[in-house]
Amino acid sequence: MKKIMLLGSGELGKEFTIAAKRAGLYVVACDKYDNAPAMQVADEREIFSMLDGDALTAAVEKHRPDIIVPEIEAIRTERLFDFERQGIQVTPSARAVNYTMNRRAIRDLASRELGLRTAKYFYAKTFDEFKTAADAIGFPCVVKPLMSSSGHGQSYVHNDDELEAAFHEAMEEGRGDVKEVIIEEFIDFDSEFTLLTVTQKDGPTLFCPPIGHIQKGGDYRESWQPYRISDDALKQAQHMAAEVTKALTGYGLWGVEFFMTKQGEVIFSELSPRPHDTGMVTLGHTTNLSEFELHLRAAMGWPIPAIHLEHCGCSAVVLAKEEADHEPDYRLTEALKEDRTRVRVFGKPVQHVGRRMGVVLCYGEVGDDIDLLRDKAKRVAETIIPD
Repeated sequence: MKKIMLLGSGELGKEFTIAAKRAGLYVVACDKYDNAPAMQVADEREIFSMLDGDALTAAVEKHRPDIIVPEIEAIRTERLFDFERQGIQVTPSARAVNYTMNRRAIRDLASRELGLRTAKYFYAKTFDEFKTAADAIGFPCVVKPLMSSSGHGQSYVHNDDELEAAFHEAMEEGRGDVKEVIIEEFIDFDSEFTLLTVTQKDGPTLFCPPIGHIQKGGDYRESWQPYRISDDALKQAQHMAAEVTKALTGYGLWGVEFFMTKQGEVIFSELSPRPHDTGMVTLGHTTNLSEFELHLRAAMGWPIPAIHLEHCGCSAVVLAKEEADHEPDYRLTEALKEDRTRVRVFGKPVQHVGRRMGVVLCYGEVGDDIDLLRDKAKRVAETIIPD
């Protein structure tokens, strides 16, 4: 039986673990706090900060996994190269995880090395550098920590008066010990979308149908599949996704994000070397294999004959409404009266206002009105946790 060590045990890791257990694999779930979602379905658990390199190495030496699957960005990624040299597989690869841990590496790879169209950007370690960059880019602009996820530390700056607060927020909210921010040109986009991309050891690179999504403060709120896009724009996105994943190397599923401008231009935004928040919509039977099953198959070297769109579908997140050291009182009865609707509760043990606690999935036949499904998913999501 193959043993997988999961680094990060949130809701994405939980669904990956479920897929792995269905395939008869052994999973050790790791996170910095106990009873994280993936730990609830894994065989064993380890509790430590993955930014502690010695603790990470000790856990690997204790369990001797065949495969390491990172689920979060905040990892002492240089240790992953050591594990690869020892013969342990890292999914997709140590190089991929190291590059995508912070925005400098991945943005420079995409823009400067591969020549992909991205937003204009600068880096800054001091406020003076930050102010100079803002003057060069102009307003509005977007400010982010070099290493973060789920929108932490991200803000939109509209004038000089907002610069100082944005800089300090990005510095304080960044994950790990990277104290640097990126300031980007604001793209006046029409929409955003994710292209789930699968690289295989013994097969071609495959793409899921595009997924449209809405973010607030850089954090995912809803997604839908398929996202309608012209054939030409889809080919552009697939080309960019194939180029950047090839350069990063390895086998697995990647969440590649793009902007679509009002003029129809496709612009590369970001990339995650793992299942993507917006891809949770695939849990609603939109595709023949969910993003978690795809990630597992690619990691294991198992064949993926094709990816098919089987239903149209939408997802909407369930958000915590208070600060509490316990789970909310989930109200599922009314939600489950809705046809073609599923609720996935993540099992997070504590609440913070705005924290994602679950997701509602609604699906229908290909060709159904996607806007009606989106409205339904959002309406149902609002009822899961009472005020």
